[in-house]
Amino acid sequence: MSSNDLKSRLSRLAQSTAAKRPLLTPAQALEEEARLFKERYQALAGESATAPNAANLAIPTFYQPQPKEDSLLQKKLREEARALFLQRKTKQLLDNNELQGLWYLLGAHRTPPDGPEAEQLINYTDFLKVRQAAGPKCAPFFRPRVFAKLLQDDPYGRINIMSLFNYIMKKVWLHQTRIGLSLYDFSGQGYLRETDLENYITELIPTLPQLSKLEKLFHSFYVCTAVRKFFFFLDPLRTGRIKISDILASSFLDDLLELRDEELSEAAQSSNWFSALNALRVYGTFLNLDKDENGMLSKSELAKYGTGTLTEVFLDRLFQECLTYEGELDYKSYLDFVLGMENKAEPQSLQYFFRILDIDGSGSLTVWTLNFFFRGIQQKLREHGMEPPKLSDLQNEIFDMVRPADPYKITLDDLVRCGQGDTVVNILIDLNGFWSYESREMIVADVPEEAEL
Repeated sequence: MSSNDLKSRLSRLAQSTAAKRPLLTPAQALEEEARLFKERYQALAGESATAPNAANLAIPTFYQPQPKEDSLLQKKLREEARALFLQRKTKQLLDNNELQGLWYLLGAHRTPPDGPEAEQLINYTDFLKVRQAAGPKCAPFFRPRVFAKLLQDDPYGRINIMSLFNYIMKKVWLHQTRIGLSLYDFSGQGYLRETDLENYITELIPTLPQLSKLEKLFHSFYVCTAVRKFFFFLDPLRTGRIKISDILASSFLDDLLELRDEELSEAAQSSNWFSALNALRVYGTFLNLDKDENGMLSKSELAKYGTGTLTEVFLDRLFQECLTYEGELDYKSYLDFVLGMENKAEPQSLQYFFRILDIDGSGSLTVWTLNFFFRGIQQKLREHGMEPPKLSDLQNEIFDMVRPADPYKITLDDLVRCGQGDTVVNILIDLNGFWSYESREMIVADVPEEAEL
């Protein structure tokens, strides 16, 4: 309705009212018209405002805010509800007896003939028979898409029974682990804080035979060592929490639970960050560096890490950028440093070093930045009686390696995408890394000679 139509209707309404009340003066008639306009306007506004609200009443509540710290009853109710939910989910999982029964059913319904190397196979018809016989708890594992996913090049259109059973076992393990981790998610938001993950690993230690020989006094250091790997790689933005789904998607939990194997080889232990062997190695190195035995590392103490060839320029920036206590690194910060040094090719490690190399926080490395860090390499070379190469030559080589989107600066994305980020970091922070790069042609040339010998 237009404003003119509304005005004319109000005028007629006011006139009819005035006709019924002939004692009204013209001034009173104008007041009456204004009163009627106000009433009508408010009525129309109320209708337009309440109409959507009435429709919104049908929308269910989809967000429940976290209970406040002082709302003890609400927090307790939330915890009880989550506990009941997780119990219900646990009951839906297959237990060991049910898995054994399922394995028997699959063997009983295999479709002959067996495949090469006596592999047991099953076609879709028998697949559905097993689903019917196994019961509702197994139904999610016997859907058409599961069969299609496992179907290979069998001429009879069958799938491998062992592959199917391994798939089911993996799914059950993932659900069990998800529920186990969720028990430590006290906020119920699907993520774990550092203290939550520490509690989980602390209670997991007695179930891992490979850690049975660790002294109890060392358990807190082991937990710290294990938790730092999760947070270094899964929380690179340092939010202080990790999604449970990210933990399950990574291989770290598999590595940790690998320690259940009592016959794990020494080679497998040495390559597993979570093994007792590695934890003792890292902590032992920390103690050897800590000459004043105050539980912290000064810059001069960290300078002796490895072969002692890290540049002073890099160490200055490390202590400026990383969390320190009275100018010294604690064990957690040291663990981040070790994880970065031992995994330089990983994107999270490159992000760790890029934050140190990015002096002005601009998000890019310029020619000036490369020169700044290369001065530390030049100083180290001169200390060893060697003549350093020209700065311009090194700059050109680094930019040629990285091939950044902007020819005048290198971003973190450029460093990760080029596949040579670890080489660039080594050139700028470590004399050994620089020397390995400079001597790469000599090393390659020596390989055929060694092969001939």
